[in-house]
Amino acid sequence: MACFERASPSLKKILLKIYRAEKPLEIDHHLHEFGSVEYHIQSSVSNPHLAYLSISMPLLSQGDLPSYGISRYTTEMIKGISSDVVEIVEPAKAGYQLTLRLHFAKIPRNKDPVKIITDISAVQATILSSQLKEMLRKVNYDDTHQGMHKPIKLVYHTREPFYVSRQPQKIITVFPMRFKEYSDVIIATAFFQELMDVGISEKWAKAPPCCWSPIPPPELRGEPFEDLSTNGGFVTFDIAPRHIKGKRLDKAVWNLLNFYAYVKYHVKCTKGFIQRRMRKRLDSLVEVLQKPNLEEDEHTKMVQGCRRTRKWVKLPKSKFLKRKCGEFIKKIKRIRFRLKIQGFLRFRQRWLKIPKFSSSMKYTKLN
Repeated sequence: MACFERASPSLKKILLKIYRAEKPLEIDHHLHEFGSVEYHIQSSVSNPHLAYLSISMPLLSQGDLPSYGISRYTTEMIKGISSDVVEIVEPAKAGYQLTLRLHFAKIPRNKDPVKIITDISAVQATILSSQLKEMLRKVNYDDTHQGMHKPIKLVYHTREPFYVSRQPQKIITVFPMRFKEYSDVIIATAFFQELMDVGISEKWAKAPPCCWSPIPPPELRGEPFEDLSTNGGFVTFDIAPRHIKGKRLDKAVWNLLNFYAYVKYHVKCTKGFIQRRMRKRLDSLVEVLQKPNLEEDEHTKMVQGCRRTRKWVKLPKSKFLKRKCGEFIKKIKRIRFRLKIQGFLRFRQRWLKIPKFSSSMKYTKLN
């Protein structure tokens, strides 16, 4: 899933513009992105070395995580971007969950400023990832209850929730799949079945086991009916402690958050591939039908008159169509494909048979 960038392209462009400006800029810009995310970027001429970035976004979950503010673990991850450049303002600006004070003048010379600004532009992904990381990190701890925990509903994108159920020594993530078009359901179902077959192979034995089912799994018993009504089934991943050990944690979190986007990307690419193949096949069939014989290659014929004069006369449209129809009929006859309709022979013998008339009068032939 390397094709999905964590950093916001629009936010990165604005921050680079402030950093590279030769003269101080007065900026007060509101930026809205997919997923109900809002950024507010401020920069003043009086203090050109400082910029303020405020972020408002829905939290990933309202269950185990606090419903207000940012957790301590998330705060530590944001400060880890660059402690000299990024400073958290407390309290945050009214209407926003987080406000950052950016000191562009303190960017170390031995570090790439573009990389630091790119990390700052990915702060929204950092906040969401930190929330899911807190849940996955609990897998390494022994649970006091050996039974099944109630699943936690997580919402990364609107109308695309997924569930995380914590169990002894593993975490189960369930994705209810919904599609608008029936063709998308067919392509996605084939993709899920292929994903299950690949996961069974020895080559991918270390990957989290994947399971697809058209009905809700037992972990989602008791959930609202609206969340369980799907047309694409349910995809389940079993995440063990070894899948989130060390640096694998960050990759596992990002893959789970973008699983919906990855499936839609695969479906869209597959439909585009099928349409290209269909157009290519259609062009080849049209080329066969329009390819005339060597004598009929040109739509004109030469009429010889005098010794040194030649005239090019176009064929009438009716003759051209008759010639094309004749070619098409010849090609159909070459195929030697007979259409067989079941029961048509009996129907023809009974109803399409020409009756024979008999007469008692006899006629003699006159010479």
